[in-house]
Amino acid sequence: MGSTRLPGKVLKDICGQPMLSRVINRVRRAKLPSKIIVATTTEAADSTVAELCAAQSIDAFRGSELDVLDRYYQAALVSGAEAVMRVTADCPLIDPQVLDRLISVFEESKPDYASTALVRTFPHGLDAEVMTMDALKLAWREASKPYERVHVTPYLYLNQDRFRCVNVACEADYSRLRWTVDTAEDLELIRNIYSRLGPGDSFGWRDVLAVFEREPALADINRGISQKRLEEC
Repeated sequence: MGSTRLPGKVLKDICGQPMLSRVINRVRRAKLPSKIIVATTTEAADSTVAELCAAQSIDAFRGSELDVLDRYYQAALVSGAEAVMRVTADCPLIDPQVLDRLISVFEESKPDYASTALVRTFPHGLDAEVMTMDALKLAWREASKPYERVHVTPYLYLNQDRFRCVNVACEADYSRLRWTVDTAEDLELIRNIYSRLGPGDSFGWRDVLAVFEREPALADINRGISQKRLEEC
């Protein structure tokens, strides 16, 4: 809820449901994740997040607002996880088939870390990561830079001499498309997509791609948002 660029963004309405509910609904459709935990903060404003999770029968773990790496590690520790998949709450078009593919590659290749965005080919907003609990623990123990603590996984993918990392790529490069929500323009685009594809969460990322192919002007809504600039803020 404490987003500075778009305050309260995780509960912003998207065609009748909060954004976080959209993310949860989509992750629930994936076949391979065994448990969903929302890792929110101990800040008073995030009590509404915990309440939403309770209403949807989803476990919520509350931890540090700024040390997000610690929050993830502690949530994973409580759950007894052997591996952790990370999906951020500002990706309301996250695709369950992409998540299942990522987990399948992780289970087959047995790396320390796997991601759909080490080399970005999917649209920004289909991002997910999977890591072993051992790798997450090492990052939690050794990462010392503020950037590493806030963004959770840089210690893993920036130290590939220590951690074996695998990228899951799309068959074509769609990285120019921005389907995540950091700004009001991003939210407007997502609302436009849901208005075209219906209020449910059963459509997949290729359905969204078809909408863009029919209406290329949709990409103009948030075209001016620079991901590099956002990451530097």
